Amino acid sequence: QVQLVESGGGLVQAGGSLRLSCAASGRTFSNYYMGWFRQAPGKEREFVARIRWSVGTTYYADSVKGRFTISRDNAKNTVYLQMNSLKPEDTVVYYCAAREISSASYESWGQGTQVTVSS
Repeated sequence: QVQLVESGGGLVQAGGSLRLSCAASGRTFSNYYMGWFRQAPGKEREFVARIRWSVGTTYYADSVKGRFTISRDNAKNTVYLQMNSLKPEDTVVYYCAAREISSASYESWGQGTQVTVSS
């Protein structure tokens, strides 16, 4: 069973940076996409970024392109989301997720970590 545990959220001023971590366990993730999503209260969950674990290829939502970077550390089985130039509208809960490459949707989710950006 896949387990995902996020950490690294917190309070930061606008223009600042945070790095989120997602510790993954329970599988060998070579055939997985790992993704970051975010969700504001009362809104649908929004895709942020994903990385294909085996080759490291990445894809970003337009809203974060150029500011956020997703990466992974194979030795630590951890996925990161480096967030720079943070804006107040980035204030939401961020979730880590995993799906097999052959799957149409993300099957496993972390518990989420809150990011708050003050203006």
